Amino acid sequence: MLVAVATMAMAQQRKVQNKPYIDLRPLHFGIHIGLNLQDVELRNIGPQYTLLNDNAELEQRTVLCDADTWNPGFSVGVVADMRLSQHFSLRLAPTMHFGSKHLVFRDLQDLNDAGQPRETSQDMKNTYIAVPIDLKFSAQRFNNYRPYVMAGISPMLNLSSKDQDYTHLKRYDAMLEVGFGCDYYLPFFKLIPELKFCFSPFDTFDKKHVDELTDGNKQAFARSIDKAYSKMIVLTLYFE
Repeated sequence: MLVAVATMAMAQQRKVQNKPYIDLRPLHFGIHIGLNLQDVELRNIGPQYTLLNDNAELEQRTVLCDADTWNPGFSVGVVADMRLSQHFSLRLAPTMHFGSKHLVFRDLQDLNDAGQPRETSQDMKNTYIAVPIDLKFSAQRFNNYRPYVMAGISPMLNLSSKDQDYTHLKRYDAMLEVGFGCDYYLPFFKLIPELKFCFSPFDTFDKKHVDELTDGNKQAFARSIDKAYSKMIVLTLYFE
């Protein structure tokens, strides 16, 4: 019992602080790299009618679309942190997210030999420029670490070019962000691992893309989606 108490007391002892005045600066800068997992939440439109036999006959079809996996990607950017008070700071972190979303379409009227709907997939590649603005609330610093929570909004620009894929997302989007992390004060810089969760409350499905398709067979797949909401999980390392 005494050994345990002594060990806990030693663990709480103060140590020499690295970079003791870095958080007192009104403004400081850094870079960041990270990994992201992209996903999209889709709302299917349900049964629809398509034209057959040179537009002379209507056929009812039901195509279901789903993003079946979280695809890994890469993120890189810069960061500027402005001190507001002892515990609050405002952070601006322009970022480029490279990744993709994997979509699977299932045509309920087109069955294979096993009686299951045939599947058609699309790898929707996305490159985003994001400018997240986050409010960061940090706990009291102890020795050389300081945990924090953050929340904010991230306007985004989708740089993916138009092509003849089944679906596309709109060029502009915005995500709400919440997350947590910890400042680690090293001898020459501050290392900050952070995990955040991002969700767009806005419908980002590009409904005009179906009119740009030259292959009429793809239109039933393109029209199968009613709304789309992007999601992302980002693990980031900041160097300040």
